[in-house]
Amino acid sequence: MGYADPNQIGTGLRQRLYSRAFIVADPSSPSDRFIYLVLDIQSGDTAVRYGILSGLQNLGPEYADYGHHNLAVTGTHSHSGPAAWLNYLLPQITSKGFDQQSYRAIVDGALLSIKRAHESLAPGHLSVGTAKVFGANINRSLFAYLANPEEERARYNISSEDDGSVEKDLTLLKFQRSLDRKNIGVLTWFPTHGTSVLGNNTLISGDNKGVAAYLFEKSVADDDTAAEGFVAGFSQANVGDTSPNVLGAWCEDGTGQMCSFENSTCSDGRSQKCHARGPFFRANDEGTSSCFEIGKRQFEPAKKLYDEQNQVFTPIRGKWVKSFHTFHNMSNFEFELPNGTEVSTCPAALGYSFAAGTSDGPGAFDFTQHNGGPNTTSPVWRIVSGILKEPNEEQVACHGAKPILLDVGEVSTPYEWTPNIVDVQAFRVGQLVIIVSPGEATTMAGRRWKNAVAAEAEARFASEENAESPVVVLGGPANSYTHYITTEEEYR
Repeated sequence: MGYADPNQIGTGLRQRLYSRAFIVADPSSPSDRFIYLVLDIQSGDTAVRYGILSGLQNLGPEYADYGHHNLAVTGTHSHSGPAAWLNYLLPQITSKGFDQQSYRAIVDGALLSIKRAHESLAPGHLSVGTAKVFGANINRSLFAYLANPEEERARYNISSEDDGSVEKDLTLLKFQRSLDRKNIGVLTWFPTHGTSVLGNNTLISGDNKGVAAYLFEKSVADDDTAAEGFVAGFSQANVGDTSPNVLGAWCEDGTGQMCSFENSTCSDGRSQKCHARGPFFRANDEGTSSCFEIGKRQFEPAKKLYDEQNQVFTPIRGKWVKSFHTFHNMSNFEFELPNGTEVSTCPAALGYSFAAGTSDGPGAFDFTQHNGGPNTTSPVWRIVSGILKEPNEEQVACHGAKPILLDVGEVSTPYEWTPNIVDVQAFRVGQLVIIVSPGEATTMAGRRWKNAVAAEAEARFASEENAESPVVVLGGPANSYTHYITTEEEYR
């Protein structure tokens, strides 16, 4: 699941996939708790989430405090896990349907991890720290990123190695048991796509984040600071425009040229021969060596930070353990922009550039990024688009700069093709606030989102006793899959 290629059929297992469950609860108010799941799959999903919620009810009355409001189902965004388990029709097409075995494996594994976490709940301490991670991500949509205001980009341009085009900060939350001061786990957030293992791979794996988690858990197996059963979660962050293929996108057509900066095409004007390269791209192993290296580059700074112990960690303080979840219909949501303009959203639709894919996994046919549209592709696609559902003038105007290829948000036969109703969720423990994102926020979209939440939290925390400055992280894709979340400038 991830490359949307019907010909990519699984043939075996390279690495087992895991569900890692993290539960935070207030001992003085047991109903105030939340579960943050990190699954080695492409994203969270509506059907998977409902399956987990149903399973929790069947586990007994001691699980009654878990529900919609406090369960986050996030995916590491590995593109090397099984397919055919998602709720909506669109992602089922390339996997040729829904498969109950794929679905049950994910739901049952998630439930088992929650049960183990719940049964091991004990008083403890949380602390948070950050580390720089270099060489594990680049911006694969730099042309779009540079459309953001120069003044805004300059705020994040620290050095040539940390120029702001992607986020280099890894945030690590450490879980420590009070009884013996042993660490029982870490949960990290850092953005890089789960596309180190390439689209010609047929073996199941957790991609680079699966490697990072494996290396971390293995590294503390004989460590006196770690409890038995230590769990390391490597959660995704504002991943939308990031790539682990850090050597950039090159044309595999004999020219030795990089792909075009504007739309990732090669000399033939098409995207099929444009492929991004990982650090060991010359190895004939479907990206496996590069995958291990990118996982290692996330593990090493995380482990170094962990080993620093308390010197670089800030304790999570305050009695607050809160969770919030609602379903929000984004098909016709009216609101006011900061400049006073009244606007509204509209039913979901996919543009021509969606079909072009990315340099991590090029699309098919004659679609290209950025300048794709009815006038730049075969007229056949206009007919195909219209057969599904011809978007009306209002829908076309609402999607603005994006020419509509598939008006999927207005199709419900035989059932919904894609979500219009999306999960909105946030968790809080002390000064830490977790935004649970249903889609892939880009680097700058994620920053704006986190900054907005931090500003609101700062204002609200000020009235609390011994208030700390908020620490805001963003995790996803979670609970469902709503594709990409960009800034207005990148969208154009």
